[in-house]
Amino acid sequence: MTSLELSAQFQPNLRVGLGRVLIVEDEALIRDTVGLALAEEGFEILIAEDGLTALDMLGGSANGSRAAVPEINLVILDLMLPGMNGLDLCRLVRHQGLDIPILILSAKGTETDRVVGLEIGADDYLTKPFGMRELIARCRALLRRHQGSCHQESEPVLRFQEIALHPRECRVFIGRQEVNLSPKEFRILELFMSQPRRVWSRDQIIDQVWGHDFMGDNKTVDVHIRWIREKLEADPSNPQYLKTVRGFGYRLG
Repeated sequence: MTSLELSAQFQPNLRVGLGRVLIVEDEALIRDTVGLALAEEGFEILIAEDGLTALDMLGGSANGSRAAVPEINLVILDLMLPGMNGLDLCRLVRHQGLDIPILILSAKGTETDRVVGLEIGADDYLTKPFGMRELIARCRALLRRHQGSCHQESEPVLRFQEIALHPRECRVFIGRQEVNLSPKEFRILELFMSQPRRVWSRDQIIDQVWGHDFMGDNKTVDVHIRWIREKLEADPSNPQYLKTVRGFGYRLG
């Protein structure tokens, strides 16, 4: 089977058609079990047994060039892969601007391992062994959140000091300089700018941005706040805009 072929054993229930999932896993038992379970739910399944093949299927490359490939809606990514490990693949995918939900599956389950996975760009992290129902629920939640990450409602421009946020266009400016934010970063900043100086807890931010069905670690909020600070602040270690309120959460200004 070629890298872009859909295996006959993974034929989806076409009445459901939830989206195309790329499973990047070198262990055949896990790959086949996950693929069959998701196909039964209505997902279309593609598989890659190593990181380089997966990168090619996603339209990226080791040298940064982009290729035209079939749309992939979700990546389920193992970390221990031949050729290119999962962390390097995730980091390269994000560096090349590929905005696609990534769910890491890993036997490494410490808090440090989860934080590292989220920091390099994963959207969720599930530790092996895992329940198939939980995996399917996480996949559905990631797709729902991604599809609604940049809404198109007609709203006025939000402003705070030098920051201007355009909700309908999903664009942010510092003065005249445009700042490139990911969909999640954009929604977090939009939340803060909708109510400047209000203190938001991590759980409140997760409910507003990720949704109440989010099953990951709330430390992902800290990771995204740090990324936003690196893009907005002149001195991220001494932020002017997104400030920490110790024991409570974060506020704008």
